[in-house]
Amino acid sequence: MSAVRKSLAKVEIALRWDPSPAGTPANDLDIVAAVYAASDPYGEPVYLVHFGSRAPDGTITLTRDSRTGQGFGFDEVMTLELDRLAPELGRVVVGVVIQDAGPGAEPVRRTFGGVAGKGLRIREGYTDLATGDFAEVEHATAATVAEFVRDGAGGWALDARPRGFDADPEEFARVMGAARG
Repeated sequence: MSAVRKSLAKVEIALRWDPSPAGTPANDLDIVAAVYAASDPYGEPVYLVHFGSRAPDGTITLTRDSRTGQGFGFDEVMTLELDRLAPELGRVVVGVVIQDAGPGAEPVRRTFGGVAGKGLRIREGYTDLATGDFAEVEHATAATVAEFVRDGAGGWALDARPRGFDADPEEFARVMGAARG
């Protein structure tokens, strides 16, 4: 999955996956966004957006959340209003992380390769900017799927090359914005 486009305004990132087989713990995939200052695009995030939160200014919201993958179509949807982000914000990295089975369940290391029916769509309006199925990161437990960078003129460009991580949700939030090697 890769795509580059300039001057993006309002972008939707949608994630889908199939429920886990009967009798096994539910697969719970989550979209997370990290927002970085233009003055320090690879430093600590200014803020994170994930389930149960939104951007302080309302420009990034998680409008759908699923803990099981049940239902039709896309299970999680995040909307980013890039054209409304403050000028001092210059980079947004969006990732997907596989959650643990939950309290009381035995921790199981799940990778994207072990989750059936997964898919990702990044679109602006009705135009698909990128789609993918996590095949490039099948051995990872988390992956960045989109990097939006503001250019000198104030427009936004997308880099949709996935990058896999072997990290739990907390660690992923700390490392997802690191510069590509």
